[in-house]
Amino acid sequence: MTIELSDIQIMTRDMARKLADKEFAPKAAEIDREELFPWDNIKRMAEYGLFGINVPEEYGGTGGDMVSHTLVIEEVARACCSTSVALTTQALTMAPILIAGSHEQKLKYATPLAEGKVLGSFGLTEPGSGSDSGSIKTFAVKEGNDYFINGTKCFITNAGESEIYVIVAKTDRSKGVKGISLFLVEKGNPGLTFGKKEDKMGIHGSVTREVILTDCRVSEENLLGIENEGFKVIMETFNHTRPCVGAQALGVAQGAFEASLQYVQERKQFGQTLSSFQIVQAMLADMATQIEAARQLIHLAASKIDRGDSDVARYASMAKMFASDVAMKVTTDAVQLHGGYGYSREYPVERMMRDAKITQIYEGTNQIQRVIISKSLLI
Repeated sequence: MTIELSDIQIMTRDMARKLADKEFAPKAAEIDREELFPWDNIKRMAEYGLFGINVPEEYGGTGGDMVSHTLVIEEVARACCSTSVALTTQALTMAPILIAGSHEQKLKYATPLAEGKVLGSFGLTEPGSGSDSGSIKTFAVKEGNDYFINGTKCFITNAGESEIYVIVAKTDRSKGVKGISLFLVEKGNPGLTFGKKEDKMGIHGSVTREVILTDCRVSEENLLGIENEGFKVIMETFNHTRPCVGAQALGVAQGAFEASLQYVQERKQFGQTLSSFQIVQAMLADMATQIEAARQLIHLAASKIDRGDSDVARYASMAKMFASDVAMKVTTDAVQLHGGYGYSREYPVERMMRDAKITQIYEGTNQIQRVIISKSLLI
């Protein structure tokens, strides 16, 4: 099923592409090399309304759809993956608020996030708990009208830079995933502190730190959704955000492919351009085909979210898994096509290969995505 883009979706994509090409791409290598948090790029995305593409206007967004959202993420990631992380992480923070939040919570928290006035973070992963959400140790105890949260989260994107945190904690430690709740915690809240900055393989412009909660007191008004029913919200959140990670991976793959296409038409060996060799042509054909297949799958998953289809979980996992695997394959081939230059930071494909890897890991490893897909087929 081919998804045909509407005129508005094409305009949105082209607007994001022009911004990314003009302002983000020229700074991408420096951001990676110097590990600079891309505040200037983030401010520009906020000015263009890119953080709230698929958020209702009532809560600070532009009222667009998920397909448009993935188009924007792809274009930004094509130019600078580190900058695109701000988009995907903002989406991950807003999704549970939009899914389970009250009208008041959406106004207070989703609106500034959608407008890009503040950044957000989603705190699920812990030192001993990655894909197994039921094994988290962070817990919250209610005393009167307040909750006291204790625990440590790790690998939290934007931690320390964000103003709003969605924290996953157990409110009934005897019930596994059936005892999980979500809380909204603001930066500056007593008991909320941050650990060391992680030294990562890729996405060097994105900050990743520990989030430490020590008797962190929040009002019962900051409970997101219903107590002990947070796991359902987490799963629905990932259904909405995994295609976004897929779009991020797709953008990296597209950027690496375009760089390779230009390189092989300029680089000469044995008296002819690399593009003259059939083996190179075959590699380019495979790269282009894989990228387009990933794009169609992402658009299909996004359109299912827009329609509210019952099989969103399957296609969201397919989109994230396939696109991130394609990104790793395409960027690896891009480095190979560049030869020794591909292994040098002089050319962008080296950065893109490092950036691509994380898309196979976060928001559920691709091994977990395969488990989700297979379960949906066998039921």
